[in-house]
Amino acid sequence: MGIFSAILGNAGAVNQEELIKNYGQLLTANEEIEMGFKLIRDTFIFTNKRLILVDKQGLTGSKTEYKSIAYKSITRFSVETAGTFDLDAELKIWVSSELQPSIIKQFNKSVNVYEVQKVLAHHVLE
Repeated sequence: MGIFSAILGNAGAVNQEELIKNYGQLLTANEEIEMGFKLIRDTFIFTNKRLILVDKQGLTGSKTEYKSIAYKSITRFSVETAGTFDLDAELKIWVSSELQPSIIKQFNKSVNVYEVQKVLAHHVLE
């Protein structure tokens, strides 16, 4: 992820081995990481069972919240692709019956937003 994208708060894809090394202890039996993205200090991970949001908190980032969202609780989502002058694509996820999106994440152009949509659709539509 480039420094310009990091400053703007856009997410970039993270290597699967790095995700397993850093977050493997969060996985349940038979759970596998499919893809993950980093947004400055925060990370979100798609597994074959759920979506895990890793939120580093505070100035030092030593306090961390791990939010787990079962795919069956995701009622809808939208993906907005980057335009000619836009620097990012956007993912919005609605959980349960909320009127506003519960999760909004931005991706830099290095992320194939269609792949993100494909993984999310695969799990939500099962």
